[in-house]
Amino acid sequence: MQKLSVIIVNFNTKDLLHKCLDNLKDIYSDLELIVVDNGSTDGSAQMVKQNFPQVILVENTNSGLAAGSNKGLEKATGDYLLYLGTDAFPTKDAIQGALEYMNKHLTIGVATCKLVTRDGKPDMDAHRGFPTPWAALTHFSGLNKVFPRTKLFNQYFLGYKNMTEPHEIDLCISHFMFIRKEVFASVGKWDEDFFVYGEDVDFCYRVKQAGWKIIYLPQFTVLHYKGATVGIRKETKDIKNAASTSPETQKRMRAETTKAMKLFYEKHYTKKYPFLLRKLVYAGIDMLSKIRAAR
Repeated sequence: MQKLSVIIVNFNTKDLLHKCLDNLKDIYSDLELIVVDNGSTDGSAQMVKQNFPQVILVENTNSGLAAGSNKGLEKATGDYLLYLGTDAFPTKDAIQGALEYMNKHLTIGVATCKLVTRDGKPDMDAHRGFPTPWAALTHFSGLNKVFPRTKLFNQYFLGYKNMTEPHEIDLCISHFMFIRKEVFASVGKWDEDFFVYGEDVDFCYRVKQAGWKIIYLPQFTVLHYKGATVGIRKETKDIKNAASTSPETQKRMRAETTKAMKLFYEKHYTKKYPFLLRKLVYAGIDMLSKIRAAR
């Protein structure tokens, strides 16, 4: 049996983390649980020590999600690595199914499952295309909502794909990202220039560039308390951690969303698209940043 390392990066989500770790009990027989605590002040690390002594706990400074992910990578000894958010709750079937699927398809480097929010709706952030200028324009202008099933207007969420069958996608989010360990030898570690947001987009881009496939497995579901870890979504305001997130933290999280967009574009698209288009993209990002800051 192959070993699975589950890596969870935590920052001040003690109650969610407890629920997450409790859900992972007996979920897979050869399981290595790693929690990287990024300098939490809510007693998260102590809670892990007291309630989950089998967990490998890495106490880290708050140097960002990507940096925490790399700390977990350093400790992982599994054949597969599962990066999991404290707000994500997979089933045994999802864990076993993803592992078995990847065992049968050796060109797949990364897999994800159908993430669903508490109201049962699919979390389409787990089913993404790369944010090219056209894909971003049709998404933020709302054209993808008008034409959700077309390849021309919904490249952002890949709405033209058959959502009932396994299929290849461009990227998924690190709330449930199942990775073959050999992938890291091909692409390296997580880019720590991304503090939070965008680190998964960048990682998946490099995975695809290295020739690996990324697969979406809709036959397996994972419950996702979307937004609960950062407190900037109304859907999860009733959850204790989200409700207690400070206004300062929420403001920073909104700023980080657009900062990550610009960083990704500068890293991967600067030489791919002409100068004038780059200026237009940056102007759009700056406008979006001001809109989100004003909320």
